[in-house]
Amino acid sequence: MTKETLTPQEWKEKGNEEFNKGNWSEALSCYTNALKFTKEENAEKAVYYKNRAAAYLKQQNYEKAIKDCDEALKICPKDPKALFRRCQALEAMERFEEAYRDARYIISVDPGNKAIQPIVARLHEIVQDRHKQNSRISTKVSQMMDIAFDLKQDKEKRETAINNLLVLSRERAGAELMFNDGIVSKITKLLKLEKNEEILVAAIRIVAELCKDNICRTETILSIIGIPWCLEMINSKNIERVNAAQYCIQTILNSYSGMDNKPDTKPNKDLCEQYKKEIDTILSCLVYSTTGRTITGQARDAIIELIMRNIHYTTLNWAERLVEIQGLQRLMEVASELEEYKYESAMDITPSTRTITSVCLARIYENMYYDAAKDKFRNAIDEYIKDKLLTPDIESKVRVVVAITTLLLGPLDVGNAIIAKEGIMEMILVMAGTEDPLQQKVACECIIAAASKKDKATAIISQGINILKKLYQSKDDSIRVRALVGLCKLGSSGGSDATIRPFAEGATKKLAEACRRFLINPKKQKDMRKWAVEGLSYLTFDAEVKEKLIEDRDAIQAMIELAKTGDQSVLYGVVTTLVNLCNAYDKQEMIPEMIELAKFAKHHIPEEHELDDQDFVNKRLITLAKAGVTSALVTLSKTDSQNSKELIARVFNAICSQQEARGIVVQQGGAKALLPLALDGTDKGKKQASQALARLGITMNPEVAFPGQRIMEVIRPFINLLNPECSALENFEALMALCNLAGVNDTVRKRILKEGGFQKVESYMYEDHDMLRRAATQVINNLIMCEETIQYFEQENDRVKYLMILCQDEDEDTCLAASGALAMLTSVSTKACEKVFDAKDWLEILRFLLANPKSDIQHRGIVVILNMMKSTKDVAAKLVETDIMEILMALTKTDSVENKKIEDLATQALRAAADWKLILPVSS
Repeated sequence: MTKETLTPQEWKEKGNEEFNKGNWSEALSCYTNALKFTKEENAEKAVYYKNRAAAYLKQQNYEKAIKDCDEALKICPKDPKALFRRCQALEAMERFEEAYRDARYIISVDPGNKAIQPIVARLHEIVQDRHKQNSRISTKVSQMMDIAFDLKQDKEKRETAINNLLVLSRERAGAELMFNDGIVSKITKLLKLEKNEEILVAAIRIVAELCKDNICRTETILSIIGIPWCLEMINSKNIERVNAAQYCIQTILNSYSGMDNKPDTKPNKDLCEQYKKEIDTILSCLVYSTTGRTITGQARDAIIELIMRNIHYTTLNWAERLVEIQGLQRLMEVASELEEYKYESAMDITPSTRTITSVCLARIYENMYYDAAKDKFRNAIDEYIKDKLLTPDIESKVRVVVAITTLLLGPLDVGNAIIAKEGIMEMILVMAGTEDPLQQKVACECIIAAASKKDKATAIISQGINILKKLYQSKDDSIRVRALVGLCKLGSSGGSDATIRPFAEGATKKLAEACRRFLINPKKQKDMRKWAVEGLSYLTFDAEVKEKLIEDRDAIQAMIELAKTGDQSVLYGVVTTLVNLCNAYDKQEMIPEMIELAKFAKHHIPEEHELDDQDFVNKRLITLAKAGVTSALVTLSKTDSQNSKELIARVFNAICSQQEARGIVVQQGGAKALLPLALDGTDKGKKQASQALARLGITMNPEVAFPGQRIMEVIRPFINLLNPECSALENFEALMALCNLAGVNDTVRKRILKEGGFQKVESYMYEDHDMLRRAATQVINNLIMCEETIQYFEQENDRVKYLMILCQDEDEDTCLAASGALAMLTSVSTKACEKVFDAKDWLEILRFLLANPKSDIQHRGIVVILNMMKSTKDVAAKLVETDIMEILMALTKTDSVENKKIEDLATQALRAAADWKLILPVSS
């Protein structure tokens, strides 16, 4: 019979069958077909809606369950079942007042309904409590607002009051009361006069909380405060205020687009289309503000970060629009600014501004997904460079070179294309050769950025090496250190290949010593120490430099302290140096056959230095962990650069590979920093961070490693590692970590199931790899403690059969886990007891367990038999017909003290058979 020939009634019956088997998705599909083929709005159609609502309830899809109940009630307004199911869904969504309304209506329609009576009682109590709580909150909100907005009140009292209001704004009732009491208007008036920064910051955060996940409130609030107010609030040197205003603007964008602040958030397309004008206005205002001459450097950084977060195609897909409104030219203006070069119309920038701008430019270019869009991007950059070079003054040339340097740190292809244009490299080399310190500085930085690829480095070695050597003799330390970095970069163009050394023997060590002197000298400015670290980031490809640096406590400490400042411009140098010290970069796999071919073809074969052996690397990792590198990585991980996030994740993962370093990583906040890295970034970066988290979760108590809500948040990164594209080690470590998590409590187990963990873990039970199969079975063993897992085994499938097969696995630990899972499963599920017989060799497997020389396995086996004996008479009868009864009799007569528990369980199993009157009663 084809799908088309089934009647709606037959579809409903088929759906009921699937529902009774626990196959919710199949049941949903059947009820949907029943609805599709029913045209009239009749009582039968209401039944199909009610049944589909029941399936949605089982899947915890409460919104859809409510919608189907609403449809059923339109047809049959007083239907108790539809009201009951809607009541259940509303209660699950904590919409208690509405749930109570439905429950009371059921009682009025069907007074004898016993199922609803305890629910009415429970909901009545909740609603009463909430009413009392709302009354208390209302009084508290009123009191706190009176104090907070009274400028004559004591400063500390006002601070306490506004912070209490902030806490209350995070609760649904509190937010509603404040909004209705006109708190937004009061905040805008207050902030015109307020001088206390703590009160200002809390007030901005309250506005953000009121806008959160509530589009109606957001629209009203924005009509009161306006976008200029948000930009006025962000314009500060107080970093807390800047962060609060940045969060507020992002929250407003999230409300309009349906996103949230989680790394893997996705916008709602319908909402984005509906509020396209509002979103476009906000982002346009942000772009125009980037070049504002009256805003602070901290505000400029925050605004560029906001643009960056919303241009990706998975967020607001705003990259092309930004190019259309000449946003690139504005960003290039910011990219061309120098912190130390001030003139009349100079912008205020921070040491991090150019780094953040380069990352933003890179992110925009990454989102140009077709050639025409890429051409628009390149043309806009070309146009900016040409316009600047039309003016012959030195300032324009300096700004062009600074902008090119920023490009080379961001969209490298575009930067390289500019450098390759006729006359550009020559202009930079001429500037480097002048006596003007400013021109020397910017030219030197550009040469360093341009020598990013081996072919480019070779060209610059031939053209610029003598200029760099000459600049290194300068009396100006800021020029010397830049020239030094240029020499370091050119000297490291062979990478980690021990056979390639562009400079003379010993030159690398001398350069490293020069960088070290700049780094550890406290009298040197931070800018020079930053350049010194960048020099080391190139030189530490050399294993001898790595070993010398790791033994230099002062240098390591100076580097860590520099990283803790949070300056984004030190990010690259510090993180790359750490990646090199940890050998955390991708290593090319050396296939023996390919090496022989290369030798035959007389091709160059890279060689690893003996100081890069794993023993040396492990010592370096422990040294870094003990020196406090985690705290530096935590500070640096706040970057928006995806590549930098990947490098940070690599260092974290390398350190977490050492068991003795894991406690230090957790103590210094490493787990908290790793979570966002595991959910947002490059694919490799997310894998590295997830593996680092898994390593923490394997050897430490998960409740210590991931306290509070974090224990729920790490589940997704672990499940993401259960992927065929990940290595067997990554799979194994993720399974081990999940096993530990699944042993914590039922809430954690339910979250693992909700994230699709069961199916992912289960697939590894079928692996040929012993360790993967064992780890997966151990996870399932812990998950079976959750009632919802039992349903997976009770459905129409071979899961119980396969668990039986694993009970005979050659690996003892796999056998233990599988038999333990079977023992728990049969203790709570009669269906599972019946399914034991689905295994072809069920009798042989049960014999294997009962007669096992390992007492732990034997104990699990006898528990399975006892559970089956107690389940139903039919199951017990099948067992009684076999020689299992003789094995049980033998076990009751054992004299071994060790087997006392087994003897008792065997006796209980025989008594259970006697209770069914299948055998004669067992004498005590």
